[in-house]
Amino acid sequence: MESPLGREIAMHAPVAETIDRVTEALGREGFGILTRVDVHTTLRAKLGKEFREYVILGACHPALALRALEAHAEVGLIMPCNVTVEATGEGRSVVRLGDPDALMSVGHLGANAEVRKIAREVAQRVDRVEESLRSGA
Repeated sequence: MESPLGREIAMHAPVAETIDRVTEALGREGFGILTRVDVHTTLRAKLGKEFREYVILGACHPALALRALEAHAEVGLIMPCNVTVEATGEGRSVVRLGDPDALMSVGHLGANAEVRKIAREVAQRVDRVEESLRSGA
């Protein structure tokens, strides 16, 4: 499913396995994981509330990040690129990948030709990550 912010991929695997697959697919495209937020554990610890397994991965492609920051420092407000992995049932999960074109057109960013060019490059890499996850590679 696609939304204005990104796309969704249903996975026939539990969250931990899906995170491994996502991390590998991102790595093949030059992205590393800078941050990992375990929402389930955080909400339990901070609020005493139970929430399904939900992890936010902060992915970064260093060379593209540098180019984007040099083109427009406000890009840092939407960095790193967030990817979510959420449990949807027994042995199932969903991955959500942000749409770089949509995210990098927020505010004044969309008026910057270099930012738009970088967004397209990131989008092509994210497309390949999506294809990899859908094909089970």
